[in-house]
Amino acid sequence: MTNNAGHIRLGVNIDHVATLRNARGGGLPDPVRAALLAQEAGADGITAHLREDRRHIIDSDIDRLMETLTVPLNFEMAATDEMQKIALRHKPHAVCLVPEKREERTTEGGLDVVREENKLAHYIAPLREAGCRVSIFIAADARQIAAAHRIGAEVIELHTGAYCDADAEGRTDDRDRELEMIREMSAHAHSLGLEVHAGHGLNYDTVTPVAALPEVMELNIGHFLIGEAVFRGLGPALHEMRRLMDAARA
Repeated sequence: MTNNAGHIRLGVNIDHVATLRNARGGGLPDPVRAALLAQEAGADGITAHLREDRRHIIDSDIDRLMETLTVPLNFEMAATDEMQKIALRHKPHAVCLVPEKREERTTEGGLDVVREENKLAHYIAPLREAGCRVSIFIAADARQIAAAHRIGAEVIELHTGAYCDADAEGRTDDRDRELEMIREMSAHAHSLGLEVHAGHGLNYDTVTPVAALPEVMELNIGHFLIGEAVFRGLGPALHEMRRLMDAARA
Protein backbone atom coordinates (compact mmCIF):
# COMPACT_ATOMS: atom_id res chain seq x y z
CA MET A 1 0.00 0.00 0.00
CA THR A 2 1.48 3.38 -1.00
CA ASN A 3 1.42 6.56 1.03
CA ASN A 4 0.15 9.92 -0.13
CA ALA A 5 2.79 12.05 1.57
CA GLY A 6 1.30 15.25 0.16
CA HIS A 7 -2.03 16.70 1.25
CA ILE A 8 -3.22 15.91 4.75
CA ARG A 9 -6.90 16.56 5.46
CA LEU A 10 -8.15 18.81 8.26
CA GLY A 11 -11.43 17.92 9.93
CA VAL A 12 -12.84 20.67 12.14
CA ASN A 13 -14.83 19.64 15.20
CA ILE A 14 -17.63 22.11 15.99
CA ASP A 15 -18.82 20.57 19.27
CA HIS A 16 -17.70 23.44 21.47
CA VAL A 17 -19.55 26.09 19.52
CA ALA A 18 -22.60 24.12 20.65
CA THR A 19 -21.16 24.02 24.20
CA LEU A 20 -21.23 27.84 24.24
CA ARG A 21 -24.77 27.90 22.88
CA ASN A 22 -26.05 25.39 25.40
CA ALA A 23 -24.41 27.18 28.35
CA ARG A 24 -26.90 30.02 27.95
CA GLY A 25 -29.73 28.42 26.01
CA GLY A 26 -31.25 29.66 22.79
CA GLY A 27 -29.77 29.26 19.35
CA LEU A 28 -26.53 31.26 19.44
CA PRO A 29 -23.74 30.77 18.64
CA ASP A 30 -24.91 28.43 15.90
CA PRO A 31 -22.61 25.41 15.38
CA VAL A 32 -23.93 24.91 11.86
CA ARG A 33 -22.86 28.45 10.97
CA ALA A 34 -19.43 27.60 12.36
CA ALA A 35 -19.34 24.47 10.20
CA LEU A 36 -20.17 26.48 7.09
CA LEU A 37 -17.50 29.07 7.95
CA ALA A 38 -14.96 26.29 8.45
CA GLN A 39 -16.00 24.74 5.14
CA GLU A 40 -15.58 28.10 3.40
CA ALA A 41 -12.15 28.55 5.02
CA GLY A 42 -10.92 25.25 3.61
CA ALA A 43 -11.81 22.52 6.10
CA ASP A 44 -11.81 19.13 4.40
CA GLY A 45 -14.56 17.84 6.66
CA ILE A 46 -16.65 18.62 9.72
CA THR A 47 -16.74 16.49 12.86
CA ALA A 48 -19.66 16.50 15.31
CA HIS A 49 -20.10 14.27 18.37
CA LEU A 50 -23.71 13.57 19.30
CA ARG A 51 -23.46 12.46 22.92
CA GLU A 52 -26.07 10.45 24.78
CA ASP A 53 -26.68 13.40 27.14
CA ARG A 54 -26.74 15.96 24.26
CA ARG A 55 -24.39 18.23 26.21
CA HIS A 56 -23.30 20.08 23.07
CA ILE A 57 -24.38 18.87 19.62
CA ILE A 58 -28.10 18.07 19.47
CA ASP A 59 -30.19 16.09 17.00
CA SER A 60 -31.36 19.12 15.04
CA ASP A 61 -27.71 20.15 14.52
CA ILE A 62 -27.07 16.83 12.78
CA ASP A 63 -30.20 17.27 10.66
CA ARG A 64 -29.04 20.70 9.50
CA LEU A 65 -25.44 19.65 8.94
CA MET A 66 -26.58 16.83 6.67
CA GLU A 67 -28.78 19.26 4.74
CA THR A 68 -26.24 22.06 4.26
CA LEU A 69 -22.67 20.75 4.19
CA THR A 70 -20.87 20.08 0.93
CA VAL A 71 -17.80 18.60 2.66
CA PRO A 72 -18.03 15.23 4.44
CA LEU A 73 -19.56 14.94 7.89
CA ASN A 74 -17.70 12.77 10.39
CA PHE A 75 -20.34 11.67 12.90
CA GLU A 76 -18.73 10.80 16.24
CA MET A 77 -20.82 8.56 18.48
CA ALA A 78 -20.80 5.88 21.13
CA ALA A 79 -21.60 2.32 20.08
CA THR A 80 -25.20 2.35 21.31
CA ASP A 81 -28.42 1.23 19.64
CA GLU A 82 -29.77 4.79 19.68
CA MET A 83 -26.74 6.20 17.87
CA GLN A 84 -26.68 3.39 15.35
CA LYS A 85 -30.30 4.18 14.41
CA ILE A 86 -29.48 7.88 13.98
CA ALA A 87 -26.44 7.08 11.83
CA LEU A 88 -28.40 4.65 9.67
CA ARG A 89 -31.13 7.25 9.18
CA HIS A 90 -28.72 9.99 8.07
CA LYS A 91 -25.97 7.86 6.47
CA PRO A 92 -23.14 10.38 6.98
CA HIS A 93 -19.91 10.03 5.03
CA ALA A 94 -18.08 8.72 8.10
CA VAL A 95 -18.95 7.32 11.50
CA CYS A 96 -16.28 7.39 14.21
CA LEU A 97 -16.92 5.22 17.26
CA VAL A 98 -15.64 6.71 20.49
CA PRO A 99 -15.86 5.75 24.18
CA GLU A 100 -18.27 7.83 26.20
CA LYS A 101 -18.81 8.30 29.93
CA ARG A 102 -21.35 10.71 31.38
CA GLU A 103 -18.96 12.09 34.02
CA GLU A 104 -16.09 12.93 31.65
CA ARG A 105 -15.51 16.48 30.41
CA THR A 106 -14.22 15.25 27.08
CA THR A 107 -13.31 11.89 25.55
CA GLU A 108 -10.63 10.57 27.89
CA GLY A 109 -9.13 7.72 25.93
CA GLY A 110 -9.51 5.30 23.08
CA LEU A 111 -12.14 2.64 22.62
CA ASP A 112 -11.23 -0.80 24.01
CA VAL A 113 -11.77 -2.78 20.82
CA VAL A 114 -9.99 -5.86 22.19
CA ARG A 115 -12.53 -6.25 25.00
CA GLU A 116 -15.55 -5.48 22.80
CA GLU A 117 -14.35 -7.11 19.57
CA ASN A 118 -17.29 -9.41 18.87
CA LYS A 119 -19.90 -6.81 19.81
CA LEU A 120 -18.25 -4.10 17.70
CA ALA A 121 -17.87 -6.38 14.68
CA HIS A 122 -21.62 -6.94 14.63
CA TYR A 123 -22.31 -3.29 15.45
CA ILE A 124 -20.39 -1.78 12.53
CA ALA A 125 -21.61 -4.27 9.90
CA PRO A 126 -24.90 -2.45 9.11
CA LEU A 127 -23.10 0.90 9.11
CA ARG A 128 -20.67 -0.31 6.49
CA GLU A 129 -23.52 -1.85 4.49
CA ALA A 130 -25.25 1.56 4.53
CA GLY A 131 -22.18 3.12 2.93
CA CYS A 132 -20.68 4.83 5.98
CA ARG A 133 -16.91 4.75 6.35
CA VAL A 134 -16.34 3.36 9.84
CA SER A 135 -13.53 4.74 11.99
CA ILE A 136 -12.49 3.61 15.46
CA PHE A 137 -10.94 6.06 17.94
CA ILE A 138 -8.20 4.15 19.75
CA ALA A 139 -4.94 4.52 21.64
CA ALA A 140 -1.69 4.03 19.73
CA ASP A 141 -1.53 0.37 20.75
CA ALA A 142 -0.77 -2.59 18.49
CA ARG A 143 -3.40 -4.84 20.11
CA GLN A 144 -6.16 -2.27 19.58
CA ILE A 145 -5.07 -1.68 15.99
CA ALA A 146 -5.10 -5.41 15.25
CA ALA A 147 -8.58 -5.74 16.75
CA ALA A 148 -9.89 -2.77 14.76
CA HIS A 149 -8.55 -4.40 11.61
CA ARG A 150 -10.15 -7.75 12.44
CA ILE A 151 -13.63 -6.29 12.99
CA GLY A 152 -13.60 -4.63 9.56
CA ALA A 153 -12.99 -0.97 10.39
CA GLU A 154 -11.65 0.97 7.44
CA VAL A 155 -10.07 3.77 9.46
CA ILE A 156 -8.49 4.24 12.86
CA GLU A 157 -8.09 7.58 14.60
CA LEU A 158 -5.17 7.60 17.00
CA HIS A 159 -5.72 9.41 20.30
CA THR A 160 -3.08 12.16 20.62
CA GLY A 161 -4.22 13.40 24.04
CA ALA A 162 -1.40 11.88 26.10
CA TYR A 163 1.20 13.38 23.74
CA CYS A 164 -0.42 16.82 23.93
CA ASP A 165 -0.85 16.68 27.73
CA ALA A 166 2.81 15.78 28.20
CA ASP A 167 3.83 18.69 25.99
CA ALA A 168 1.62 21.15 27.88
CA GLU A 169 3.02 19.99 31.21
CA GLY A 170 6.66 20.18 30.10
CA ARG A 171 7.23 16.42 30.42
CA THR A 172 9.52 16.19 27.41
CA ASP A 173 10.54 12.56 27.87
CA ASP A 174 6.90 11.47 28.07
CA ARG A 175 6.02 13.68 25.12
CA ASP A 176 8.75 12.17 22.96
CA ARG A 177 7.81 8.65 24.03
CA GLU A 178 4.14 9.22 23.17
CA LEU A 179 5.06 10.73 19.81
CA GLU A 180 7.29 7.78 18.98
CA MET A 181 4.42 5.41 19.77
CA ILE A 182 2.12 7.38 17.49
CA ARG A 183 4.78 7.22 14.77
CA GLU A 184 5.28 3.47 15.12
CA MET A 185 1.59 2.64 15.32
CA SER A 186 0.73 4.86 12.35
CA ALA A 187 3.17 2.86 10.23
CA HIS A 188 1.89 -0.43 11.65
CA ALA A 189 -1.77 0.40 10.98
CA HIS A 190 -0.93 1.56 7.47
CA SER A 191 0.86 -1.72 6.80
CA LEU A 192 -2.40 -3.54 7.63
CA GLY A 193 -4.29 -1.47 5.07
CA LEU A 194 -6.01 0.83 7.55
CA GLU A 195 -6.37 4.53 6.83
CA VAL A 196 -4.81 6.47 9.70
CA HIS A 197 -6.24 9.62 11.28
CA ALA A 198 -5.23 11.36 14.51
CA GLY A 199 -6.67 13.87 16.92
CA HIS A 200 -7.41 15.14 20.43
CA GLY A 201 -5.73 18.12 22.06
CA LEU A 202 -3.68 19.20 19.05
CA ASN A 203 -2.71 22.87 18.83
CA TYR A 204 -0.23 25.06 16.96
CA ASP A 205 2.63 23.81 19.14
CA THR A 206 1.93 20.09 18.85
CA VAL A 207 0.48 19.63 15.38
CA THR A 208 3.65 19.71 13.30
CA PRO A 209 5.25 16.38 14.38
CA VAL A 210 1.97 14.51 13.92
CA ALA A 211 1.13 16.15 10.59
CA ALA A 212 4.61 15.21 9.36
CA LEU A 213 3.88 11.48 9.67
CA PRO A 214 3.33 10.27 6.08
CA GLU A 215 0.83 7.58 7.09
CA VAL A 216 -1.53 10.07 8.78
CA MET A 217 -4.14 11.14 6.25
CA GLU A 218 -6.37 13.33 8.43
CA LEU A 219 -6.27 15.34 11.64
CA ASN A 220 -9.46 16.17 13.55
CA ILE A 221 -9.10 19.33 15.63
CA GLY A 222 -11.83 21.21 17.46
CA HIS A 223 -11.50 22.70 20.93
CA PHE A 224 -8.27 24.58 20.21
CA LEU A 225 -9.55 26.06 16.95
CA ILE A 226 -12.82 27.21 18.52
CA GLY A 227 -10.89 28.80 21.39
CA GLU A 228 -8.43 30.48 19.04
CA ALA A 229 -11.36 31.77 16.96
CA VAL A 230 -12.40 33.94 19.92
CA PHE A 231 -9.22 35.97 19.40
CA ARG A 232 -8.55 35.86 15.66
CA GLY A 233 -11.73 34.54 14.00
CA LEU A 234 -12.44 31.01 12.84
CA GLY A 235 -11.17 31.50 9.29
CA PRO A 236 -7.75 32.90 10.29
CA ALA A 237 -7.40 30.29 13.07
CA LEU A 238 -8.08 27.52 10.59
CA HIS A 239 -5.76 29.04 7.96
CA GLU A 240 -2.86 29.04 10.43
CA MET A 241 -3.48 25.39 11.33
CA ARG A 242 -3.67 24.52 7.66
CA ARG A 243 -0.39 26.37 7.03
CA LEU A 244 1.39 24.43 9.78
CA MET A 245 0.04 21.12 8.56
CA ASP A 246 1.06 21.80 4.96
CA ALA A 247 4.52 22.97 6.02
CA ALA A 248 4.99 19.80 8.07
CA ARG A 249 4.01 17.66 5.12
CA ALA A 250 6.20 19.54 2.66
